[in-house]
Amino acid sequence: MDLEGNLLTPDGWMRGRVRFDARIQELEGAPVAEPAAGPRILPGFVDLHVHGGGGQDVMEGGDAPRGLARAHAAAGTTSLLATTMTAPLAEITAALRAIRAAMDARRRGEARILGVHLEGPFLNPGRLGAQPACVARGDLDVALALHAVAPIRVLTLAPELDGHLELIRALAGLGVRVQIGHTLSSYEQVVAALDAGATGFTHLFNAMTGLHHRAPGAVGAALAHGDFAELIPDLLHVHPGALRAALRCIPRLYAVTDGTAASGMPDGHYRLGAHAVTKCQNSVRLPDGTLAGSCLTMHQAFKNLIHLGLSVAEASRRCSQYPAEHLGLPERGRLAPGCFADLLVLEEDLALRQILVEGEPLA
Repeated sequence: MDLEGNLLTPDGWMRGRVRFDARIQELEGAPVAEPAAGPRILPGFVDLHVHGGGGQDVMEGGDAPRGLARAHAAAGTTSLLATTMTAPLAEITAALRAIRAAMDARRRGEARILGVHLEGPFLNPGRLGAQPACVARGDLDVALALHAVAPIRVLTLAPELDGHLELIRALAGLGVRVQIGHTLSSYEQVVAALDAGATGFTHLFNAMTGLHHRAPGAVGAALAHGDFAELIPDLLHVHPGALRAALRCIPRLYAVTDGTAASGMPDGHYRLGAHAVTKCQNSVRLPDGTLAGSCLTMHQAFKNLIHLGLSVAEASRRCSQYPAEHLGLPERGRLAPGCFADLLVLEEDLALRQILVEGEPLA
């Protein structure tokens, strides 16, 4: 197959054609400074933090991972990490079994599930955000047992808890990306975690110690030392000014949705793990008003970044290339020979015209 238009490659825009089957075979054309009239062809979005979508929550197990993979694919996400909530170990294990089944046999219309983002249970009970109060101290044997059920690509933990620096070292040695989140850690504790092998931050600014000039906290450590960090650019979780500061400080800051069952659905009541949540307009909240994940899509995240002043190319990198790089997956998130043909065809106004996952159109 082939597509013609303005191709966004790692080296910039090209006017020409991409030939592909499941992977990109060849790019033909000439470099251009700016896209000309006609469609824009971009790499598919890569979302490393997805709890649900299309009315289904990953903690339900069963076909829920497939449901969320379909819902997010419809908005341009071609690969993702299914993300858990704090819960009893048996419930997390059941959710991971369902994720593994969806990974092993992707169906047409679904985004590729790359693995698991284990968000909890190794969190600080004093900074749970919307996580249920079902936390546990870090245990390598537990983490390995879960990893054997479905591959854990990213694990969020609070580094200040006893034994967690040792856990970070062990997980990093296995290739798991450890992210700092749901934490009351000091600046110094976060720096120690980065030195131990932590590589990123979970929903930067949210559910972590904030920046003060005499107590820089987790946010200050991220801004001073972070190379990768995820952030929810729905313009509710993080003020645009804070988002701009993070963009200046963290070289490979990338977008996530933190999407819930409410993603792609009308206003109403949904589940987020053990919690009941309500979607109203552009937010998802607990009964007390606490933000509880989001109903953001990666396409809207991409457009929000452009609204804040990023170019299409820069916004694309932060929605595709950088999250793939964080996982160490150079074959995702880029338009280059040998990469998977995860492709988005956009109109000049950035509306989605066509979505392909590994060379296969959604419909």
